[in-house]
Amino acid sequence: MLALESACGRHQSGRISAVATLDEPTRRRLYDHVLRQTAAVTRDEAATALGLPRATAAFHLDRLAAEGLLDVVYERRTGRSGPGAGRPSQLYRRSERQVEVSLPEHRYLLAGDLLAAAIEDTETSGEPPRTALERRARLLGNELAAAAPSPAREEGDPDAVMRILEEQGFEPRVVGDAIVLGNCPFHTLAQDHTDLVCQMNLCLLDGLLEGLNAKQLRAELKPGPGHCCVRIEPASERRLT
Repeated sequence: MLALESACGRHQSGRISAVATLDEPTRRRLYDHVLRQTAAVTRDEAATALGLPRATAAFHLDRLAAEGLLDVVYERRTGRSGPGAGRPSQLYRRSERQVEVSLPEHRYLLAGDLLAAAIEDTETSGEPPRTALERRARLLGNELAAAAPSPAREEGDPDAVMRILEEQGFEPRVVGDAIVLGNCPFHTLAQDHTDLVCQMNLCLLDGLLEGLNAKQLRAELKPGPGHCCVRIEPASERRLT
């Protein structure tokens, strides 16, 4: 199952915070030093290597760990265990976390996941790649909807639609009867592969509306300058409120 980023605003803020953490010169030096090591390092080792007071190294290493940029592990460097072996040392090593920030919000990793999953599907099902991609995109839209509170899904709440679109970086705004999407999370890909990516986007949002039971709305391809190629419009004469 594809990973969902269903709290985009919080995630983007967290990524910005992590990047800002590295803006402090001493902290960045410590981060780079830990990344260059083949094994986890202690506070003393990091302080000695960079010529810092131990307290300063400890403060910045803990800040990096708090942001998820470093992992903390504990081990005894003496090789002894049991009573009298002493307390394990606190060590720091590279985190698995990868930090990327884009403004406006872009989701190229998500697009890559969809495309990779579609290719894998074609190898087992024999269906055309585009068909597999569109099915995967629609399924992802269903999954995004499934993460919403159940009352929103049961009632087809337009506010839930707006909230999820905002979380996913589409920058939605109501214009008359329609929801116009001010940002395409797949913008650069869409420039070079317009038909493929826009259709993927359409299926994603169609799956979202379907999953939210938003029968009063429909996703339509309506490309234009300054906004996403997909526009969400009333399925009938009913107006958005």
